[in-house]
Amino acid sequence: MENFEDVLLSQRGSVGFIVLNRPKALNAITFDMVTCIHAALTKWEADPAIKAVVIEGAGDRAFCAGGDVIAVSKAGQTQDPLSREFFQAEYRLNRAIHQYSKPYIAFLDGITMGGGVGLSVHGDCRIVTERTMFAMPETGIGLFPDVGGSYFLSRCPGQVGLYLGLTGARLGAADMLSIGLADHYMPASTREAFFAALENADWSTGSSKDVVGACAKDFLADAGTGDLEFQRDLIDETFSATTMEEILARLQAEGSDAAQTILKHLSTKSPTLLKVTLVQLRRGVQQDFDTNMQMEYRMVRHALRPGSDFHEGVRALLIDKDKSPHWSPDTVQAVLDTDVDAFFKVPAEGDLEF
Repeated sequence: MENFEDVLLSQRGSVGFIVLNRPKALNAITFDMVTCIHAALTKWEADPAIKAVVIEGAGDRAFCAGGDVIAVSKAGQTQDPLSREFFQAEYRLNRAIHQYSKPYIAFLDGITMGGGVGLSVHGDCRIVTERTMFAMPETGIGLFPDVGGSYFLSRCPGQVGLYLGLTGARLGAADMLSIGLADHYMPASTREAFFAALENADWSTGSSKDVVGACAKDFLADAGTGDLEFQRDLIDETFSATTMEEILARLQAEGSDAAQTILKHLSTKSPTLLKVTLVQLRRGVQQDFDTNMQMEYRMVRHALRPGSDFHEGVRALLIDKDKSPHWSPDTVQAVLDTDVDAFFKVPAEGDLEF
């Protein structure tokens, strides 16, 4: 099991600790980090001395702001195998977390977006703090909410998951708790005390999950009320439409300031990926986890083709930073069904295998 500077691995008591250690890059994950984390989880799952795993981000700004999409975009444009291998490795890691047999505790202190959500939301103990900021902003760079978004967003209450996937809206701790994307709230200042409790726990007193719960209870606090519940009626009414055109029409007709704000957000996203994401999440709720991950792999292979909206979005938002992507097509109405269908076809190398 390789330990290197971007991922710090340690054992404290009966707990394996993973620290994402790229604070200057908001702990964005690379291919090497993904493979290191997966190897650690595999080793610890087979080790009877390890009772639980904790994953956290270095620094106080971010748990993980996502994947290193600039590197992935460059690889995709040159047909470098990295563009394929990164997503294969990342999606397999998402699955390993989803299936993990020991408590997997994600301490989400700070920015948690995209690939960072994939490293955390599939675990069984997701802890948020007053600094947590969740988002799945992929449509803004010409991508779709991946890392299992097909599964967890489609299972959020009402139409909230679709709203989050299409708009990239940001949530705090209270909203994450209210829609089932987090389990516990702790003040950020209690992090080390909670970890010390885990380190010193007597794991013979009950199941590992019960011991984790007992360690956590002394540090839990009330997250308060989020903003999402005040928009739930609007979200459920407008995003229940069957087409992207109808969602936009309902928001336009609704006319409130909140609806206009949502429309403004949607106007900056890739029209193609808005339509693709709508189909993705409508299918996702009917599919099991593995089927969703295979679907996402099909989608991402098409999204990374040379000349795609993904490369344009990465250029505009992350490289040149002009924030003026030239989407093609540039309106929802101009996106054809055949454009959308192409994202769901089996790639030349075949489906993702686990």
